[in-house]
Amino acid sequence: MANVRQSKISELLKRELSMIFQQNAGSYCKGAMVTVTIVRTTKDLSIAKVYLSIFGSKNDKESFDEIVKHKNQIRNDLARIVRNQLRKTPDLQFFVDDSLDYAMKIEELLK
Repeated sequence: MANVRQSKISELLKRELSMIFQQNAGSYCKGAMVTVTIVRTTKDLSIAKVYLSIFGSKNDKESFDEIVKHKNQIRNDLARIVRNQLRKTPDLQFFVDDSLDYAMKIEELLK
């Protein structure tokens, strides 16, 4: 179970990463709409696992690969924004959140 500090930092990172993806959609994700669904941080706040949903792209895998390719630049942008709130910006690990696809698949099976 996450403590209060972890939860607050996760929410902060989620909010700021969402803004970064919104402002830089053309360069970081090839114009696809990226939604940050969940951010989970480790107890020592050194790693943040970021779960993304990608919409509006012909090839979601290609957009995700572009995001991973720009991981360091995204982390630098994030560090500039949260420099007064965090001593050290966590290392970002990106994952595709396929829970919506999974839920739709289950719903189809139930019909």
